[in-house]
Order: sequence, then structure tokens, then C-alpha cells
Amino acid sequence: MSDTATAEQKTNSKITIEDAGPSRKKLTIEIPAETVDEHLGNSLETLAVEAQLPGFRKGHAPKRLLEKKFGGTIRDEAKKQLIATAYSEAVEQHKLRVIGEPSAEKLGEVQVEQGKPVVFTVDVEVAPEFELPKLEGIAVKKPVVEVTDEMVESELERIRINEGSLEERQEPEAGDYLTGHGVMKGEVEGKEETFYDIPGAVVRVPPADAEGKGMILGVLVEDFAKQLGLPKPGETATIKVKGPENHENERLRGVDLTVTFKVDRVDRIVPASNDDVVSKYGMESVDQLKNIVRQRLEQRTMVQQQTVMRQQIARHLLDNVEMELPERLTSGQAERTLHRRRLELLYRGVDEQRIEEHMAEMRASSSQQAARELKLFFILDKVAEQEGVRVEEHEINARIYQIAMERGERPEALRQQLIANRQVGTIFQQIREHKAMDALIAKAEIQEMPAEQFNEEMKKLQAGEDTAA
Repeated sequence: MSDTATAEQKTNSKITIEDAGPSRKKLTIEIPAETVDEHLGNSLETLAVEAQLPGFRKGHAPKRLLEKKFGGTIRDEAKKQLIATAYSEAVEQHKLRVIGEPSAEKLGEVQVEQGKPVVFTVDVEVAPEFELPKLEGIAVKKPVVEVTDEMVESELERIRINEGSLEERQEPEAGDYLTGHGVMKGEVEGKEETFYDIPGAVVRVPPADAEGKGMILGVLVEDFAKQLGLPKPGETATIKVKGPENHENERLRGVDLTVTFKVDRVDRIVPASNDDVVSKYGMESVDQLKNIVRQRLEQRTMVQQQTVMRQQIARHLLDNVEMELPERLTSGQAERTLHRRRLELLYRGVDEQRIEEHMAEMRASSSQQAARELKLFFILDKVAEQEGVRVEEHEINARIYQIAMERGERPEALRQQLIANRQVGTIFQQIREHKAMDALIAKAEIQEMPAEQFNEEMKKLQAGEDTAA
């Protein structure tokens, strides 16, 4: 059903709002000629006071000469200011909960002229309208986990691999790493397009437990081992794959892709010894290293314990909230979802290789799974608002420190990286969502149980969900 509204704004603009699909609105804004003329006149008056033309004293140049010399610049600046002001007023007046940046494909064609109104159209992504369920007394199971000697040894093995050295080889085997030049191409609208051209790209020959699956240039390939083969340095492998349904680059979604990968070198990771790790970390003994690893695992276990309780809260909210969502994620929505999930995995201490594999899996996930991620984003935003959740600067700093420690990086270096990639806002959003779920856990009905029993119950629940789907 179309929702249309007209109102008078500070710019005296006529605003028309129409549904453009689930979670999208189309805004048509008409700024009247009187407002345009007034803005242009004020700009010219200001310029007349400040401008200085040859042959005239400052502030005494004729307006017709100023208009001739600076008219184009004045109109361009007026266009930016008028459109920005009218758009902001439309959003504020109609209380639109805008998500992301507005899109306006034909904004460049809009002209600002004396005596004529300015009319422009923008599409905006908005939070959908929905009702939250009862938030008190949600049933939550809490696994009780103890850090075992086997868990410590497994983490030590991961550290030894991360700190290991590369051994160059002439013939690859399962689990080895290939460095080379990767190029991804596909046909879009009848023309071949190059999506990625990356020298120095790295792919891994799928290990035995990967069941033949693998990743190349961020895309998951089900029969990767079969298509890749075991290319030696100087040889080129060609991979065929369908563009992932939820890739952040909309142009390659569903496209038949061809990836060529010319191998430059083959490497195998040789794990470092415990003594090498002890020396590198500046410790006194292997026992001291194990104690520190155990402490890190205990901290990670607490994070994982809280994570699985949050997951149960999220599942409850998803199952008990109805809302209309877009049929397909936009590139902006897909990118936000990937950023959120990447930071969540970093927070949980997942290693970088597994994170990249998980990102590829998410790009290839079904629209139904992607919609659940987007739906949860909107739900938690509303829960946070209802629960009065606030995020302080020191909480952002603490989260960055925690992630940096898991990755073995300096917190300041990670902070600069996040700022450069414009992801500090995602950290803020992650903390806000966690605090929103923790507020619901605080008033939930919690049942503690051994980790083994918890895992069995979660398997049964997952099996039930898969059958229902």
C-alpha cells in the first residue's frame, strides 16, 4: 500500500513520500522558486560584499559582473545546500529512520535557475515497522565449560602454526599455500567485465577435512580441489563458479565467473617449536607459555559462553518478530552484514584464515539466511532503543584492545586500521547489539548445564530447524 504525505518545511518544500519496496522509501522534494531565488540572492549579496574585481573597490563590483563571473559557482553551491537542507528536513519532519546513505541517480541533472523550482528524487533505505515480543523471561541455556589440557595443547598447536616459517616447495600438496596472480572475470549485460585483478593473491589447496571446498578471491567454490588441481609454479589454474547470491558487489551476483590463477610460488607452513615460541614471546619456560595460553582460553571461553546465550536470544527474537524485508540485499546491506560478522568472529578469537572462509560462506549463503541477518540488525536496533542502551568511548577502546590481544596486534595499530577502513562505527554497533542482548539475558530464565549436554541439545535444535526449512 502506498504511503503518500505532503508537508511544508522550513524551505517551504513540497515533500512526497512513497513506498519503494520493503524497507525503502522514495522521496520527491520540490523546493519552490521563491526559496531558490531567496537563496541565490543571499549568496550574491554575500559575494558582493566580499568580492574584489579588477577596477573596482572591494564590495563595489556590479552584481551583473559578479553574476557573469561567479554565477555557475553560486548555483552549484546553492544546489548542494538547498538539496541537503530539504532532504534533512524531510527526514526529520516525517521521522524516517534512515539506514545508510540515500541514493539519487539523476541528481547531477538537477539545475538551479532563477525563478524556477528545484525538484529532485532520492531513494532511502529505512528501518521497517514491527512490534517487539515480550522481552522478559526468555528461556536461555548456559553451558558450563572448563578449560582442559587438550584445549591448551590445541591452542598451542595453532600458535605454533601462526608463528611457523614458510618452506618453499616445487609441487603442492593438500593444505599448502599458493601465491600468484588472480583475475576474476564475467559477462555482464553482454560485455566482459573484470571484477578483480590481484597480484600476490593467496589460495590454499584444500586440506583433507575441507571435503574439496575452497576459496579464491573471496568466493567459495564447492569443488575447488577438483578444479584447482595441484598447479606448480608457472602454471595457471582456471576456476569456474557462479557469483555468490549475497556478494557485496551486486554486479557479480549470479554471474558465471571465470577465475584464472597463475602460480608464482608454493609454500608449506612448518610449525615453530614450543621453545621458539617461548623465545619469541620473551617467556622463561614452556610452562609459563601454557599458563598464559590457559588464561587466554578461559577469557575466550567466557566470551563464547556469553556468545551462545546471545545466539539464543537472537533466535528467540527472530522467531517471534514479523517484518517485511527486501527480497534481495543491496550492496550496502550485504557489506554491513559482512563487516558485522567479521568483527563478531574477531571478538570471539577466530583465526584470520577461518574468518576469510566464513566470509566466503556468507557471500554464498541463501537469501533466507541473509534476510535473517538483516532482520536481526533491525530488531536489535529497536531493542537497544527501548532498553536505553548507550555506548561510551571507553567501551569502544576496551573492545579494540580485546580484539587486538586475540590477534597479537598493538591496540593502537588496530585502531588506526579500523579508522582507515571506516569500521569504528561497526565496533560501536557491535557493542550496542551485545549490550542490548545482555540486557535481555539479565532478565531471562537461565538454565545451567554441562557443555556436552548443551551441545547435544543445540544439535537437535539445529536439526529441527533444518528439517523445517
